[in-house]
Amino acid sequence: MRRRKKASKSSMSEFFFTKVHGLGNDFVLVDCLNGQLDDTDLPALALRVCDRHFGIGADGLVRILPSESSDYRMQIWNSDGSEAEMCGNATRCFAAYLFDRGMCGQRVSVETLSGIKVVDIRAVDGKAVEMTVNMQSPSLDAADIPVLGFTGPVVSEPLEVDGATYSITCVSVGNPHCVVFMDDVDAVDLERTGRAIETHPAFPTKINVEFAQMVGKGEVRVRVWERGAGVTLACGSGACATVVAATLNGMLDRHGIVHLPGGDLHIQWKSDDDVYMTGPAAEVFTGTFKY
Repeated sequence: MRRRKKASKSSMSEFFFTKVHGLGNDFVLVDCLNGQLDDTDLPALALRVCDRHFGIGADGLVRILPSESSDYRMQIWNSDGSEAEMCGNATRCFAAYLFDRGMCGQRVSVETLSGIKVVDIRAVDGKAVEMTVNMQSPSLDAADIPVLGFTGPVVSEPLEVDGATYSITCVSVGNPHCVVFMDDVDAVDLERTGRAIETHPAFPTKINVEFAQMVGKGEVRVRVWERGAGVTLACGSGACATVVAATLNGMLDRHGIVHLPGGDLHIQWKSDDDVYMTGPAAEVFTGTFKY
């Protein structure tokens, strides 16, 4: 008598990825131009992939997608499963990946939820080494960022958090930022205070938080609490927001070097009102993830 075959277990899905980072702000980058990950629960997948103990480990999951308005479209999922409007460090990594594989020239346009970002790429021996991203014009109005309880620009305004009062300057560079200038950024409890500000009722969509300290002429040191990711080694959009905020407070003259734990970014807020961010990106490894 023929034995009945056991029902086979459903096969696992998998995708090929490239691990990248911009000054330590790291991402799992997936080329989805041919439909990879189309039928996947992306928020849940981001949680698994970004887990530093049980997954690949990253601050975000980034998809390369086709675009009808630009050369490519970038979609970013934070490590907590939320979707980000854009990310400056991810944009540099995205452009470097494309250039190194012959998928673009030395200028590429990238569609994001916060608009089209144009990236100029400097290459050495055919490899991308430095990217300049036009982050476009910053939004300073409280309603656009958004920040509740304020009207117009929010510059050096008091905000009470956990019984302490902080002087905040808020800027949107495609995503919202709250910049807090301090005499010593090492004195702040980054996780506790960063989380408390991120989730403060004044910020209905939550907010990225930069603790900034002027350390010399044209230079500022920044520690970052990133919305949806927590403590990160760098934040490109946060560096841009910091230079804008420092300019509004009379501390910089529209340009500066931002020292982040993962390295330095050069930021210019030019006379055309657009903010330009220049910095590196790097690939770490490639692999296949089964889920």
